Amino acid sequence: MKYRKLGSSDIQVSEIGLGCWTLGGLNWVNGVPNGWANVDEDEAIRAVHYALDQGVNHFDNADVYGNGRAERMLAKALGDRSKDVVIATKVGHFPGTATHAYEPQHIRHQLEQSLINLKRDYVDIYYFHHGDFGENDYYLDDAVEMVYRLKEEGKIRLIGQSAYSNKDFLRLVPKLKPDVLQSWAHALDDHFIADGTPVRKLLEERKMSFMAFSPLAQGLLLNKYSTKNLPTFENGDHRRNSDRFTKENLEKLEPKMEKIVARFGAEIKELSRFALQYLLSYPVVGSVIPGFRNQKQVKANLWGAGMPLTTEDVKFIQNVFKS
Repeated sequence: MKYRKLGSSDIQVSEIGLGCWTLGGLNWVNGVPNGWANVDEDEAIRAVHYALDQGVNHFDNADVYGNGRAERMLAKALGDRSKDVVIATKVGHFPGTATHAYEPQHIRHQLEQSLINLKRDYVDIYYFHHGDFGENDYYLDDAVEMVYRLKEEGKIRLIGQSAYSNKDFLRLVPKLKPDVLQSWAHALDDHFIADGTPVRKLLEERKMSFMAFSPLAQGLLLNKYSTKNLPTFENGDHRRNSDRFTKENLEKLEPKMEKIVARFGAEIKELSRFALQYLLSYPVVGSVIPGFRNQKQVKANLWGAGMPLTTEDVKFIQNVFKS
């Protein structure tokens, strides 16, 4: 396993980490589904152990994943090995009894609870989970002050910002001065990290690293779904309301995936390698964090570790999906 340094810090993370959203299972916040199909806890723990043995040291979590369940399951899986890994968690999508999830005292409360859940004295990376700080950024200044105070207290090592738009990143980074950014990135949409784009310039200028979630586009880049195999999802699974799994979207994707399969192979591990190594070809990417349900999926995602793509491979992928 190869490792990359995060920004200007001395923290190194494995190029391939594990995203822990799936560990939370089916879940709702304020009546809105924001989870995944439930996982088998024993299977998930075996998957974490396998990843550790392969050199994975980066685990990405959040307070809202199962409303604490994912953090507790990760702690159980890591056991005494927790001190040897880099754990990230987030605040922002679970408001609890607060008016807004970025109220300063709520941030402190959620971090303290996350530390209890994770059985740790600190988290390595603490993210604001999104860019909504209230009307006219009402909570922004106080929220920033709070996370820096928590960092001074030794409960946070690095501060991160997760967001879903260029506008949010460009507005928030100068105020927060984070060490790392996080959002989606995959071969279907890499606009945050592509050469010459606004966030890419920001990453380079401020020497920040980008953590890429959804690097497999929730399974679309593994050729799991087709117009002949339309997926169905349970209540509480956020994918149920996503238009990316519709027949119309899959019809557009299928001919592109045929080209990818012809070049890189049809096996899940081969497609995972193309998707993950494509993102890792970008120097600003610190780690890719595919989700997982079991050891089989982790094995497939780690199979291509240390097998980078050629420059020609990268250009081929870009031509396929930009067409």
